[in-house]
This record gives sequence, structure tokens and C-alpha cells, in this order.
Amino acid sequence: MDEVDRSILAVLEKNGRISNAELAAQVGLSPSPCLRRVRQLEEAGVIRGYRALIDPAAIDRGLRVFAGVRLMRHTRPDVVAFERKVTQLPEVIACHHITGNFDYLLQIEVADLPAYENLHANQLASLPGVATVTSYVAMKTLSPNT
Repeated sequence: MDEVDRSILAVLEKNGRISNAELAAQVGLSPSPCLRRVRQLEEAGVIRGYRALIDPAAIDRGLRVFAGVRLMRHTRPDVVAFERKVTQLPEVIACHHITGNFDYLLQIEVADLPAYENLHANQLASLPGVATVTSYVAMKTLSPNT
């Protein structure tokens, strides 16, 4: 990967819908070699996909909560069971296996606090192997370069 590839990635990270002609102009290539490089980056798995950023409030997910989860045991079967179940919850946007005070950090999006209370009481707390769930409600989200 060279500086041109890095430039292509930087532009695509900000605007995945940019036309190939515009992308080529921004990185100093003609369209054909630019498209060839983008396809190589896709085939190599560097570019894993393209997606739309959706306003969570517009789809009734205006409350973002980060939940630190600690497991009772760390045996392979317990970890696998937890991971299988937590990734099936549609409210869980991301699940990170982390180091530190928690075993997992979940990013959760729900409509409001009562919806989170329901999710916490009826689903999170009863996931396989869960010892504790510590919740942090996001009051505001800042995004770089916006």
C-alpha cells in the first residue's frame, strides 16, 4: 500500500458515494487507474464495504448506551454462549471484547430510557454467564471531521 492508496482510503472514508471520476481527481490519478486501485483494495479486504450512516433518532433509536459487561467465568463455552446470544440482540450495534474492568463493551441503541430499562432487565442481565452490566448513557456524540 502506497501513499496514493492511503489517499484513496482517506477520501472514501469521508465520502463512500463519491464518483470514481471525482475520487480520481482528488487523488491525482486518471479514472481507470483509480478504479483499478479501488478494486484491488476491495479484493484485498482493505475496503470491507460501504454503508449509509443513518440518524438513530429517525428510526426510533435516539438513546445510545454503552454497557460494560463482566462475565462470571471465562471458559470457552461460557464466552461462546455469551457472544452467540449478545450478537442476536438487534439493539446491540457493536460488541467489543476488551481488556480492563469489563470483559465486553456493548454499544446499544434504543428509543428511550424505558426501552433500555426493559432491555437491561429482560435480556442483558439474563445473557449466558453475565455477572454484571454497568451502563453509561451517552448525552452527546461528537464525530471528527464533521
